[in-house]
Amino acid sequence: MPVTKSGRGHQGAVDLKLDLTSSPKSAKKLQSKDSSFWDGHPSESPGLEKTKGITAFQTLVHLVKGNMGTGILGLPLAVKNAGILMGPLSLLAMGFTACHCMHILVRCAQHFCHRLNKPFMDYGDTVKHGLEASPSAWLRNHAHWGRRIVSFFLIVTQLGFCCVYIVFLADNLKQVVEAVNGTTTNCHYNETVILTPTMDSRLYMLSFLPFLVLLVLIRNLRVLTIFSMLANISMLVSLIIITQYIAQGIPDPSRLPLVASWKTYPLFFGTAIFSFESIGVVLPLENKMKDARRFPAILSLGMSIITALYIGIGSLGYLRFGNDIKASITLNLPNCWLYQSVKLLYVVGILCTYALQFFVPAEIIIPFATSQVSKRWALPLDLSIRLAMVCLTCEYKAEQNVALFLRAVRNPPDGEG
Repeated sequence: MPVTKSGRGHQGAVDLKLDLTSSPKSAKKLQSKDSSFWDGHPSESPGLEKTKGITAFQTLVHLVKGNMGTGILGLPLAVKNAGILMGPLSLLAMGFTACHCMHILVRCAQHFCHRLNKPFMDYGDTVKHGLEASPSAWLRNHAHWGRRIVSFFLIVTQLGFCCVYIVFLADNLKQVVEAVNGTTTNCHYNETVILTPTMDSRLYMLSFLPFLVLLVLIRNLRVLTIFSMLANISMLVSLIIITQYIAQGIPDPSRLPLVASWKTYPLFFGTAIFSFESIGVVLPLENKMKDARRFPAILSLGMSIITALYIGIGSLGYLRFGNDIKASITLNLPNCWLYQSVKLLYVVGILCTYALQFFVPAEIIIPFATSQVSKRWALPLDLSIRLAMVCLTCEYKAEQNVALFLRAVRNPPDGEG
């Protein structure tokens, strides 16, 4: 897994210093080179990280892309569930809290790097050493379980995002294809269109599988920057198209409640939390930077951009459509080719985002697996695991439980939302 760098020397020097400053028992614990699944495993050596890392701009591109996914389309409905005043204020508070927690995570990792004279620190290491420094003897004795739990939930979370993306891709492409006969060039009004049934959505998922497999074979974040940039551009264009429509003819906002019922606030909270989805890529990005000292500024800038976008789209969407807002704001747009292109642009953006979310679980699972075989079989095993993980997300996506979970962030049937 990607790691946090300190300004220390080579690994040999680090090991020597640990031997001199640590007790035999603790030194043995800290210097363990066990590359087990739960202990984590650096993808590159610290020296290569410095010379071949990603730039500050590339980090910003990945950070913005890591946050901006399908959740933003459901934020207008989320604001409705919170209120026209409470919604934006809550999004601002959540954005600040998320950014603050990310800063704490990075600072903790860097602190343990210097404290333990280690050149890197991944998620599991950060949690493990944090628990070892706890005043509780029970936590110190079970610190290794912290590493295992964090690794497990990182895998589940990131693969869960990948599952969400596959359903979103299939459903949106299916809707565009089925509505093609009723799509017009008149964008001044919205009209109900009878969709022409086509093939099952699972076949649409299958059609994306070859592209997803090719994307996850890319293991270099510098190369993935190209796809993250393409995704950011396509999503930005789609959001501009949405904004120019919803900003026209906004009715009197005084008719909207400042604070909605407390019974609907949990619905806002769920959608908003889902939207801030980049916590899993924070340390990997920081660890891959050429100059990690600039990461805090990049993190603050990126989260400010994301929070501003979320507040803007969520507030404008609710102001424009009021109580008629649907689960996905794309359902409120006119059925013309200009606004159908929003779905297609988002399909491109989410397709390119899949590899970035996939990067984190791959960096946890694959190093462990390849360390168990000879060098001859390492690459074939690496490729096989990547293929199996992509197929797993496609298969898991077919389950009705996931489809129900996505109701708040994807397009439901007419009349819902």
